[in-house]
Amino acid sequence: MGNCISAPGKARLKKLSKDLKPLAESEFDSPRKPPPPVSVINNPSGHDILSNYRFGKELGRGEFGVTYKCFHLETGDAFACKTISKSKLRTQIDVEDVRREVDIMRHLPRHPNIVSFKEAYEDNEAVYLVMELCEGGELFDRIVTYGHYTERAAATVTKTIIEVCQVCHEHGVIHRDLKPENFLFTDGSETAQLKAIDFGLSIFYECGQQFSEIVGSPYYMAPEVLRRDYGPEVDVWSAGVILYILLCGVPPFWAETEEGIARAIIRANIDLERDPWPKISEEAKDLVTSMLDPNPYSRMTTQEVLEHTWLKNSNHIRNVSLGLNVRTRIKQFSLMNKFKKKVLRVVADNLPDEQIDGIRQMFDMMDTDKNGNLSFEELKEGLHKIGHPMPDPDVQMLIDAADLDGSGTIDCEEFVTLTIHMRKIGNDEILFQAFRFFDRNENGYIEPDELRETMVDDNLGLNNDQVIQDIMVDADLDKDGRISYDEFKAMMKAGMDWKMSSRQYSREANGNGIMRFEIGLPLEKKELAYKITTLTGDGYP
Repeated sequence: MGNCISAPGKARLKKLSKDLKPLAESEFDSPRKPPPPVSVINNPSGHDILSNYRFGKELGRGEFGVTYKCFHLETGDAFACKTISKSKLRTQIDVEDVRREVDIMRHLPRHPNIVSFKEAYEDNEAVYLVMELCEGGELFDRIVTYGHYTERAAATVTKTIIEVCQVCHEHGVIHRDLKPENFLFTDGSETAQLKAIDFGLSIFYECGQQFSEIVGSPYYMAPEVLRRDYGPEVDVWSAGVILYILLCGVPPFWAETEEGIARAIIRANIDLERDPWPKISEEAKDLVTSMLDPNPYSRMTTQEVLEHTWLKNSNHIRNVSLGLNVRTRIKQFSLMNKFKKKVLRVVADNLPDEQIDGIRQMFDMMDTDKNGNLSFEELKEGLHKIGHPMPDPDVQMLIDAADLDGSGTIDCEEFVTLTIHMRKIGNDEILFQAFRFFDRNENGYIEPDELRETMVDDNLGLNNDQVIQDIMVDADLDKDGRISYDEFKAMMKAGMDWKMSSRQYSREANGNGIMRFEIGLPLEKKELAYKITTLTGDGYP
C-alpha cells in the first residue's frame, strides 16, 4: 500500500497475500447475496470524505479497518482517519459499537489528554472517523526508548490516565478498555502530551447502573467484569494494572492459560516482593494495592487516587531509575503483544465469507417455523439432523451461551457469532494456517527476513530490525535462529492468548456469554463449548 491513497472507501482493504483455506467443506457453504449496506452513525458530516480530505500513509490496522494519516484539502492540516469497513461489521453488536463510539467522542469535552474528535463520514462501504493526529508512539514504546525510566515518570503517566477516567465518569461514560496501547503521544518530543485515543468499548452510564457484558483486554479486566456485575470502578482497576506494569515491567496477574489468568484476577494476590519492588517507595505500593482492591465498593475513586500523597507530590518523587530490567520487561511485553495481535488479525481477516454464509444457511435449515429464532426444540432437532445429537442440558447451555437478549432463543446473528468464535478456538488448523502466512518460503520455519516482510506494514514504533530480533529471541525457544510451528504454537497458547483486539474480544465474548465457557465453568464443562465446532464440520479431537 503506497503513501498516497486516493479512495480508501472505494477499494476494499487489501487482502493478505496468503488467503487462508476454508476450515471445512459443507453442503451449506454455497454463496449468497450479501445484505444491503447498513446505516451506522447518527448525523454524519457527509457521504464523500474525499471532497474534503486527501489520504496519506497507513498509521495502524485493526480488526474492522485501517487508520490513515489524512490532510484537509483547504487548510492542509493533518489528521488521523479511522476507516471502518462495513463488510467487517457482521452483527448488530458491531454496528452499535461503532455508533456508540462516535456518540461518546462527540459527547466528551475537549481535554488535553483525550484525542479530539473532528467529524465523521459514512458511505456505502465504510465509516470514517476524523480525529486529532498523534504520531509520538504508544505509551510503552516511549518508556522503552528512555534511557532513564523512573518512579516519578510512572507517577506522571498514572496521573494523566486517572484524569482521563475522571473526565469520562463526570460525563457519564465508562471507558472499559484502559490499556497502554490506547494511549499515544502527540509527537516525538519529550514534552509531548499523552492522549487517550480509543473509545470503541466505552459506554454511557447513569449513577448506580451496573453492566454484565464482558468487554476489554483480559490483563486489565477487573474481577467484577468476570463476575458480570460492574460499574465505573473498573476503570480505576485497569489504571492500577497499568501502574503496576509501569513500576515493575510485568502484569500483576499472570498464568500460562486464560483460565489461570482469570483465576489470578479473581484471587487478586499482588506480588510486591520480587525485584524491583524492594526499591519502590511505600507510597507507590500503597496506591497500587488501593487501586487493585478486588472489592469495587472499597476501591479508590478517581478523586481519591488523585488526592493520594504519591500523586499529589509527584513532582517531588525521587527521580532514581527503576533499572534496566524493568524497561526490558516492558519492552518484551509490548513487542510480543504486537506480534500476537498481528497473528490474530491474520486469522480474523481471512475467515472466508462463504463459511459465514454457510452457517447462516445452516441456521435457516434449523429454523423450521421460519420466525428468525431457534427454539430449544429447533436447535436440538437441528443438531440431530446434522449428526451431532446432544443431551437436553447441553442444548440448553448452548442457548444460554448464545442468547444475548434473554429471549430464550437464538437469532441468526447470535448463532453465527457463537459458531465462528468456537470454530476459531476449537481447531488448531487455523493456527497452522496463520503460521503459513508468516512462513513465506514454506520450509516449516519463520525466519527473520520473513518476519520482517510480514510485519512491514505494522507501525511498531521502534527500530524495525531491533523489533524483529527481540521477537525472535522471545519466540525461538531452541535458539536455532528461526521459529518452528511448535514454537509458534507455544507462543500463541501461552498466557498472552487473551491479548487480542478488544473489540473482537468484546464481539465474540460479550454478546453471547462465551466467557462463561472460557472462565466461568469447570474444565469438564468447557468440553461442551468445543462441541459447537462440529456444527461446521470442523470436529473436535
